[in-house]
Amino acid sequence: MPTFDVSSELDMQEVRNAVDQAAREITSRYDFKGTDTEITLGEGAITLQSSSEDRLAAGRQVLEEKLVRRKVSLKGVTYSPVADAAGGTVRQEAALAAGISADKARELNKFIKNLGIKGVSSQTQGGQLRVSGKKRDTLQEVIASLKEADFAIPLQFGNFRD
Repeated sequence: MPTFDVSSELDMQEVRNAVDQAAREITSRYDFKGTDTEITLGEGAITLQSSSEDRLAAGRQVLEEKLVRRKVSLKGVTYSPVADAAGGTVRQEAALAAGISADKARELNKFIKNLGIKGVSSQTQGGQLRVSGKKRDTLQEVIASLKEADFAIPLQFGNFRD
């Protein structure tokens, strides 16, 4: 019985490269001189810090440009509200998505069932979803339907087996 897996992951090497490029650009740009704007990559999150909210927003824009250029989906980045930090600065965290949450997995399962394609079933396995069907063509229909729909997370399709 053919199967494939649906997962939601970010390429952390590309994220690291984008953060490094954004940090390098911020240190060299004239409009960021003296604003103490920093972008750092932590464990599962990116931290942006600056002296004012408008410089923070400009830093976020630089980061997003670098992520897009490196083909990292912005759906996998969730920003927290801007918070005051020490020394009159502001800080913002950008959480990086890893895996499919239980709520999203239920939403994806329901979407696949509502497609009404005969012989297709799906089940949650940890941070991913396994979809199985009787025919390869029906699974390709499911992949096409999932790509068209917007679930607010980046989806990857892999481990396709006959």
